[in-house]
Amino acid sequence: MPARPRYGRMDIGLDKVSEGIARAADWLLGQQHPDGYWCGELEADSMLESDYIFMHAMLGTGDRGKMERAINEILRHQNEDGGWSQYPGGPAFVDYGVKAYLALKLMGWSKDHPVMVKARESVLANGGVVKCNTFTKIYLCAMGQYDYNAMPAVPPEIILFPKWFYFNIYEISSWSRSMLVPMSIMYAKKPFKKLPAEQSIDELFVGGRKKANLHLRWDRKKIVSWRNFFILLDRITHLAERVHIRPVRHWALKRAEKWMMERFEKSDGLGAIYPAMLNSIVALRCLGYSDDDPQFIRAMDEFEKLGIDCPEGEPNYPTPTFRMQPCKPPVWDTAQAICALGEAGVAKKEPRLLKAVDWLLSKEVRQKGDWAEKVPNVEPGGWYFEFNNEFYPDVDDTAQVLLALNCVRNPRERYQHEVSQRALDWIFAMQCKNGGWGSFDKDNTKMIFQYIPFADHNAMLDPPTVDITGRILEMLASYGYTRRDKRVERAIQFVLKQQEPDGSWFGRWGVNYLYGTFLVLRGLEAMGMWSHEPQIQQATEWVRMVQNADGGWGETCGTYDNSNMRGEGPSTASQTAWALLALLAGGDRRSDSVAKGVRWLIAHQHENGSWDELAEGRNGESYYTGTGFPRVFYLGYHLYKQYFPLLALTTYKRVMEREVGAA
Repeated sequence: MPARPRYGRMDIGLDKVSEGIARAADWLLGQQHPDGYWCGELEADSMLESDYIFMHAMLGTGDRGKMERAINEILRHQNEDGGWSQYPGGPAFVDYGVKAYLALKLMGWSKDHPVMVKARESVLANGGVVKCNTFTKIYLCAMGQYDYNAMPAVPPEIILFPKWFYFNIYEISSWSRSMLVPMSIMYAKKPFKKLPAEQSIDELFVGGRKKANLHLRWDRKKIVSWRNFFILLDRITHLAERVHIRPVRHWALKRAEKWMMERFEKSDGLGAIYPAMLNSIVALRCLGYSDDDPQFIRAMDEFEKLGIDCPEGEPNYPTPTFRMQPCKPPVWDTAQAICALGEAGVAKKEPRLLKAVDWLLSKEVRQKGDWAEKVPNVEPGGWYFEFNNEFYPDVDDTAQVLLALNCVRNPRERYQHEVSQRALDWIFAMQCKNGGWGSFDKDNTKMIFQYIPFADHNAMLDPPTVDITGRILEMLASYGYTRRDKRVERAIQFVLKQQEPDGSWFGRWGVNYLYGTFLVLRGLEAMGMWSHEPQIQQATEWVRMVQNADGGWGETCGTYDNSNMRGEGPSTASQTAWALLALLAGGDRRSDSVAKGVRWLIAHQHENGSWDELAEGRNGESYYTGTGFPRVFYLGYHLYKQYFPLLALTTYKRVMEREVGAA
């Protein structure tokens, strides 16, 4: 019997791992854009296509062919029960059902069509139209399908609140801010388009629209509560609207328009994200901008650039489709790709990596944005997520770019050092009081905002999170920072205090506990925390415990609704990679769990070096392992399944070779 390899309990040698790494690196390099960046598709749910049809139907714009293909994309996402979910395999979500139903009607579908019958049954079973959130209701109001007097008020006067006032707009998350300001213009102007009777959705109201209670309901169990207080304010606001007591409305609309226009500059649309861009287009029309106005044309062009048109279909779904992305992630994907390729042994002076780094350096933020309202005395620095979004750099992207810059030996060393130092200073200035970091703002933590009626999209805040903080710890270690720095130690104590009882960590920006745990363990390892510390041992034991029988790992978006499901889900390439990276960072090199995970990645790699994460029976949809807003919006990053497995295999190989050499 041949001797067992010295490098671990595996039936697959390091030569196979090396081959897998080489093929994955070649595939990833082959996806690089000639300009130097990477940008994978960002897949999301059917809401985007429904809203796309709504907007064009309301404004009388759009390409009929694209809208027809968008209907095919909506139908592609429909569940067997007739509803539409937030992620593949998830339960029906009433807002998406209502929006899809309206979109189908706007495109001429009859309510008697079998698809419509099933959709209607699903919506009614989930409470009907009145259960939708404010973002859905204001679109319905614009089409005459809901009453402006019954939806939560979004008065533009909120933009006039001074910065010292507790409820000023800079105390809510940046994404909510960019969505709500144009929405407040819509609310004030109350656009209305009367639909023909056959396009009405009255049948989606439980008991019929005339009998439905459209107004916000008081909390009768707790009369004295913040919820009831804000509902009272909402009723007063509506009363003032009806009797035209709006003394500062003119100034509020002017301020909102100015705020929006300023943020159009150096940006691919307002906030460079889909909901804000759509709302801003409608808001421009409400303010009187015509179709041929340069601002309207530019806003519409940037919005349409998010579309992916497939008139001939695709290999995994041959039906012609048109789908929208919520945004584009070139900075994020480029930084991640550079790190994975750098770890895989691609030379530090490789021209393709140098070109990618130079592209990133060209995207450095050099003007102050919304973040400066709370951090005014810091020089701008850092990076955003998209191609152009100067007002909204984020800490997470900035940390990842800084990690990427360290992977390449740039001839412009002095310039790169200056850029990196500005970014480091900016990140430290953005550190929150509790030691952690949020994404776009500092100390964005006022929980009272969740009780405001128009906050029912559950994404009003941007608190510090352990996943971002873990990545920052890893980055800071690569720049020579240690636990002797008080800021670093505060961050470490923050993540340790956030550990769950079972040893895992919550993932805010990736699904879910596998993501959070992997980033925290990587950060703690980089900072030299001993792998035998109880917190580390408990975390790695949790990762091993939730491994699937096939050797991989997976976790569904449903864990945000039910934390008892954490670690449960079909195996995916990205989440298997995260689990392996977590175990390796936690000091586990030789367990069966690691061996099985590596075998799973090698076995599921295609000959061309890539991986798939297709959801079974879902018409070519990918599993979503990215998180936009927990319990609200999820994402399928198409390059996650490529650069994270490459990073995991490379990390494993390096660790095992080091152990073999030491032996």
